[in-house]
Amino acid sequence: MIWIDLEHKLPTDADIPGWVPWTKAEWDAWLAESTRLVNELAELTADGRIKERGELIDAHSAQWTKLKPWLLALSAGKCWFSEARELYSHYDVEHFRPKKEAKALDGTVRDGYWWLSFNYMNFRVCGNVGNRKKGGWFPLRAGSLCSTYGQRCEESETAYLLDPVDIEDVKLLVFDEEGKVTAKPGASEWERHRVSETIGRLKLNEHATLAEERRKIWTKVSSLIARYRQAMAGCQTGGNEVLKEKARNAAKQVYEMTRRTAELSAVARWCVYFRNDPHLTRLVA
Repeated sequence: MIWIDLEHKLPTDADIPGWVPWTKAEWDAWLAESTRLVNELAELTADGRIKERGELIDAHSAQWTKLKPWLLALSAGKCWFSEARELYSHYDVEHFRPKKEAKALDGTVRDGYWWLSFNYMNFRVCGNVGNRKKGGWFPLRAGSLCSTYGQRCEESETAYLLDPVDIEDVKLLVFDEEGKVTAKPGASEWERHRVSETIGRLKLNEHATLAEERRKIWTKVSSLIARYRQAMAGCQTGGNEVLKEKARNAAKQVYEMTRRTAELSAVARWCVYFRNDPHLTRLVA
């Protein structure tokens, strides 16, 4: 999972690599159209025309698709949940809070967050391996407030699903040498529940290709760390330039694999932290 600072980003920003910024007029037009559509959805809801409400949402999927290139640019072309590019199938613009219906842990269904159908702050990029299984799954912790159109309180809901827009949620995930994702050491019982449910629902471990590629990343970084340490040990007795160059090359490769733009960089970063080499850890701090 990769943290996306969506709250402080806009399609008009000129500092997003790979993105040609929209003009203010283009962005204002998109926002105006989204507002118009939500007003229509509200009217249909008030009239009890729920089927037509869903049809209207489906008929205007192009509205959120327009932002797909921007959303991908924010993550350097990676799925926000798996941090993969091609390993997790093609990308969907996923609605974090489901737009039509929301399913609890036991499968019971409540009305969805239809008023967020065209709200870009509810958009996430997700490979369809996970998005297809997630569907309308969005359970809340027992006793949690539940937002409605009449009483909006999304920020006060206690959701199971980890959110790549929340940096504290992203920090809950770590990896092991087998390519599996799990909860960080010291996580609370509730945090472990959230991690477990998210991993299962998004197939973050179940998708074998993804887990295998994570394992390869871990193995490669481990090998580079060993190469770095061996070369540095040989430099202790004198200025061996050949060994120094080997150490520099290994460190550079570790740095490249842990950069935010690299595929599965979170796995590489965790491997460095796990090996606990202070010189290399500084590269990813």
